[in-house]
Amino acid sequence: MTTTEMTEDDVVTLPSGDRPGQRASAADRHVGARIRERRVMMGLSQQQLAKLIGVTYQQAHKYERGLNRISAGRLFEIGQVLGVPVSWFFEGLTSDSVGPEASPRQRMCLELARNFALIDNEKHQEALSQMARALAAQSQAERAED
Repeated sequence: MTTTEMTEDDVVTLPSGDRPGQRASAADRHVGARIRERRVMMGLSQQQLAKLIGVTYQQAHKYERGLNRISAGRLFEIGQVLGVPVSWFFEGLTSDSVGPEASPRQRMCLELARNFALIDNEKHQEALSQMARALAAQSQAERAED
């Protein structure tokens, strides 16, 4: 079909901010945020991820920020490196909008998970886990008193 054959019904309306002329859309930003989330959970730096998928650090950074689009093949490769199916990157994406960036609390939780995964000593991991359980129980008890 040529552009002269298109009718008004053939035109797709994109959400504001998602125009075809732009380099990346809200979906690209969502996928990038999911890549960053998974990378941090696995304890990888952007440089390590970039090396594993065969791109520069700058390119990996642009992917995570949603500044550059990711081809299907590259996204498949990223999924393999990060141990998730391609569909995982789209979870939580709605047609209306993409959720806000991670809150400071969510970022702290991701950092905690990354650091915990970097602890090689199982006894230290168990001790940290027990401490977290004890602090959580104490917080629950204090809330119950109020």
